[in-house]
Order: sequence, then structure tokens, then C-alpha cells
Amino acid sequence: MWVYRAFPFMRWWPRVDRATTRADVMAGLTGALIVLPQAVAFATIAGLPPEYGLYAAMMPAIVAALFGSSWHLVSGPTTAISIAVFASVSPYAHPGSPEFIGMVLTMTFLTGLFQLILGLARMGVLVNFISHTVVIGFTAGAAMLIAGSQIKNFFGLDIPRGTPFFKVLELFVEQIGQINPYVTAVAVITLVAGIAVKRWAPKLPYMIAAMVVGSLAAVVINMMVGGPDVSHIRAVGALPSGLPPLSMPDLSFHTLAQMTFPALIITMLALTEAVSISRAVAARSGQHIDGNQEFIGQGLSNIVGSFFSGYAASGSFNRSGVNYAAGARTPLAAVFASLFLVVILLLVAPLAAYLPTAAMAGILFLVAWGLIDTHHIQVLPKISRQETVVLWVTLIGTLIDLEKGIFFGIALSLALYLYRTSRPAMEAVLPEGHEGSDHYLPVEDGPECPQIRFIRLNGSIFFGAVAHLQQQIQELEEREPDIRHLVLVASGINFVDLAGAEFIAEQARHWRMKGGGLYFYRMKPAVAEMLQKGGYMNDVKEYNLFPVGVRPLDVLADRLDSSQCARCARRVFNRCDVARAESDPALERAAA
Repeated sequence: MWVYRAFPFMRWWPRVDRATTRADVMAGLTGALIVLPQAVAFATIAGLPPEYGLYAAMMPAIVAALFGSSWHLVSGPTTAISIAVFASVSPYAHPGSPEFIGMVLTMTFLTGLFQLILGLARMGVLVNFISHTVVIGFTAGAAMLIAGSQIKNFFGLDIPRGTPFFKVLELFVEQIGQINPYVTAVAVITLVAGIAVKRWAPKLPYMIAAMVVGSLAAVVINMMVGGPDVSHIRAVGALPSGLPPLSMPDLSFHTLAQMTFPALIITMLALTEAVSISRAVAARSGQHIDGNQEFIGQGLSNIVGSFFSGYAASGSFNRSGVNYAAGARTPLAAVFASLFLVVILLLVAPLAAYLPTAAMAGILFLVAWGLIDTHHIQVLPKISRQETVVLWVTLIGTLIDLEKGIFFGIALSLALYLYRTSRPAMEAVLPEGHEGSDHYLPVEDGPECPQIRFIRLNGSIFFGAVAHLQQQIQELEEREPDIRHLVLVASGINFVDLAGAEFIAEQARHWRMKGGGLYFYRMKPAVAEMLQKGGYMNDVKEYNLFPVGVRPLDVLADRLDSSQCARCARRVFNRCDVARAESDPALERAAA
């Protein structure tokens, strides 16, 4: 219905009741607390004042929740987008300057516009090319990145922000003797408290409980050792308060020309992140994701965000994972999170200065572990070697480069799929011996007729498969040079393209020149229509197409060389003995 397309929140609004609202409120409060330090850090990475990260987590998140498809995806600033924003805009303006901010707002507006156009153009089908294995690998890799980014806060080490994952591990090993026991104690206490509450008191919001326990632990440790100057337990710090101010992107021709290409790059990166995250969470929640609607929701969120001082937003792994793990039931959780964030900034922003970063690190460690699908990662090697390779390429690629890892996984997954489809199975079969039967059974190790062969083809005949089919037929002719007739059981052929049609016509001419023919049993009407429209039926001949109910062997038996049948000892078909006796009078008299 058009109402659901224009107002997608009407689909889930009937699900809202007192129980879901209570769960969404608690999840929203947890998400608001989680995003406080992250948003400030992401804005710093993007070269923007800290408050712009908070603004990007307000209006964009609300719009994306109301007009998107996922019930658990939470939009806002992300690491990858922040890095891309800084890299794209810093060559044109000094980071943090009014010119820089204006260009970022312009790029955000263009990003949203491009996303909206893709959604309205129904390009959400692109989501279907992201396999579940790729999502599992990307999710696991992103979870490890989340944990890696928090190692410095968990152990109190000096690791520069933005350090690549494997470099973080290297620096951790080098500084392992410098681990701060007080900071680590706060992080471990928070982590253990979260696990304990989740296991033994599942009705309580375990993340908030863990934060409270971690904060109290930091207070006790500071009292015991003489204060934060001794323990070096850092807090999030005071945050700027206030509503996001209205803003206006720079829509001059010069700025639009400079920001168009960077906006295209961020568009694809943001959509890939958002859709991958929404599918990853949907795989756990059992929800169906509408890729077109997700594109529209993300586009509208960035367009609106550009007028409320927000920079390019996308689906956030941290916030979405926390949102789902905290028990969110509907997209209202993301709306509540944004509203709580506004309240926190207006009323209790100074209190955030007492939230230890080590406690935040402990919570994010717990979230990261929950995002790793250990079950499927363990089962996949037993099911498919190729899919296992896709999983690890995606996972490792994500650890090396977040925005490229997902593309590597998708590219490899599609390449392996094309490889499989380019090698359609060709199975030797024989018609069942019962009169009137339309079934064809695998040959296995039995004899086959030296003059006619029946091959069941399972797969489409397209440009990628032509070379493989040519090779298989050539090898068949080299093994059996006397074959004159080839019957393809074509019920498994769903599609034939131009190259496939040319191949079929060439084969029809080839087998006719050998004194026999190429025949099709149960060819689908759509395939026959394509051959007819392209003029290829002039070579194939319609009388060589056998429909259901017609046994090709009954028609083709008279076209076989009877003298060769008389000499043949294979006795493949029931009629072979009759044919041999008719061609040899001595055998016929002996049979009488």
C-alpha cells in the first residue's frame, strides 16, 4: 500500500504497547549513555567540533528510525564515515574552520540526496548481493574493531586514536608491562557486572547496571589510592549542552562541484554500512529488511541532518548492537535514545564527566562479543569450503580496512557464485524402461548407447557457461566418436542469453553435419520463445523440441544406424534386442 511506502512507521506502530514502550525506553536510555563519548570522539576524528558528533546522533537517528526498514538499526556518526569525511574535506579547508563545517554540511546534504534517489529508483535490490556469509564476516570483523578500539581504555595504555587494528595489537604487546591495574580493575568489574546481571537478572537493564557498578568501583578505587591523579582513571569529561542549532549547507556551484564526488563515495560507504548492519541484526531478530526503504530512510536522515548541524550519518554498529542487546522492540528505541540525549545534554551534561572511560570500554567489550556469530563461524567449514573463504576474507579485510572489507567479501562471494553458475552440471541419464514413463535416471556405471546420448543440463546457458559446455561436449565426442544424436533434458535450463543462443545454434548445425541432430526434451517456453524471436530456431528446428508426454527415443529410434545396432553388444534400451533381430535374419529365426 502507498501509505506504508510513504509512512513506513505505520507498519510497526500497531506493535507498540506498554511492554514494548517500556523495553524501548530502557534501550533508548542505554543507547543515549553509550553515544555520549563516542559521538565526541567521532566528531574529533572528522575534524569537527565535539558537539557536531552529538548533533549527528539526534535528528538523523530519529528520521532514519521513522522512515527506515530496520526495527533495530540506529543511525549516527561512525568511525568509517568520520574518517572519510576528514579525508574528503580537509584538502579544501582547515579542519574545524567555518569553511570546513560548511563543506561538511554540503557533503552531508548531497549524500542524503544521492541515497534518497537510489531508494526511490528501487535500487535496494543491490542489498540482495550481500550474502549472509559476508554479513557474518563483516559483523565479526566490526566487533573485533570495536573491541580493538577500546583496548587502550580497558587497560589504560597510550595508544593513539585511529590506530589500525593490527597495530593496536602490536602496541598492546609492547606495552603489556605498562597496564594500569586501577583502570583495568574498573573495566573488568564493569564487564563482570554486565555478564552477571545479564545471566542472573535478565529483567534488569544490564548495561546501565554495569555502568553504575563500574562508576562506583572507580569512586572507591580513587578514594583508596588518593584520587584520579594516582589511579589515572579517566572520565568522559564535560560535554557541551544545548539543542542542535539550525544550519544551512553551502549550495554554491563551486562547493557543490567540490563535494559531489566525495559525497558519492560516502553515499556508497554509508549505504553499505547501514544495510549490512541492519541485515546483521535482522539475522538475529528474524525481521525482513526492505533495502529500498532503508535507502530512503538513510537519505532523508542525512538531508534533514544537514539542516540541524549534523554531518553524514549511517548505521552505527556500536549503537545498533547495544540497542538490540538492550532489548529494543521497535524503532521507538532510537527515537527515545535521541530524546534522552537531548535531555542529558540540557540537564545532566556535567555528570558525564564522572563516567569512567574504562567502564565504557567494559560495556563495549561485552557488546562486541555479542555481535560475533560463533555458531555459524564454527559450522560453516563443515558445510562449504568456498563460503568459509568468503567469511575469512571479509573478516580480515574488515580488520584491515573497514570500508573496503565488505566490498572484498561481496566481490569474492559474487565471483565464486559466477564460477559455480558458469559450470552447469551435465549428468548422463537414460529414459526409464517402463512404457509411457517420462522419467530419466542417472546412468551411474551402466552402458550407454554409442549412437545417442541423453544429458540432463542443470543450469542456465549464458556467456559465462558457454566455454565450459563446449569443452564438455568436445570431451564427450572424443570419448565416443560414433555419437550422432545428442538429447538435452532441458527442464533445468531457466535462462539463455545471446551467447547461449549462439552456442545452441552452432551446436545444432554441428550435430546435423555429423549426420544426426541436437534435440531438447522439455525445453521451457520462455527459452523456446527467446530462440524463436532471435531467429535461432531456424537452426534448432521446432520439430527437434520434444514436449512432456513424447519420448524422444520413440521418435529417434528410426534415425539410428540399424547396422551398427546389429553389431552393438551394449543392449542399453529395451528395443535393442528387437532392432538387432530385425537387422539379422539368423537372430530372428533363432528367437522364433
